[in-house]
Amino acid sequence: MTKTTDSLHPLAEDILEQAYAPYSNFRVGAALKTEAGNIFTGCNVENVSFGLTQCAERNAIAKAVASEGPTMKIQEIFVANRNQDNQSVPCSPCGACRQVIAEFAASSDTLIHYQGQNGAVTVTMDALLPDSFRF
Repeated sequence: MTKTTDSLHPLAEDILEQAYAPYSNFRVGAALKTEAGNIFTGCNVENVSFGLTQCAERNAIAKAVASEGPTMKIQEIFVANRNQDNQSVPCSPCGACRQVIAEFAASSDTLIHYQGQNGAVTVTMDALLPDSFRF
């Protein structure tokens, strides 16, 4: 793990406590660091109409864009989760979040960390979403 990862992991764990997840009881927190050196966090916000649910990753990214503007670039992101038993379970970012992370990733080598089978997994943006959609 990198020094940045070590600082992002506890922030992702902390913010997931703020998640609004009354339907799934699955709380997710994300913490990201931008190229400008700023850190932003986000948590999932569910809705009874599930399609309107906001994922933690996209929540954090929206906060970063609102603060830094449309040229914001993600240097690194950490995603943490807890299920109804307060246990972390293997869970990578969903497809929609992968595409949004790709949109704002500083490079194809941007690091994404999430819970795997045996602890945290670290992958590059290209490994997480090869052939991401681009104009």
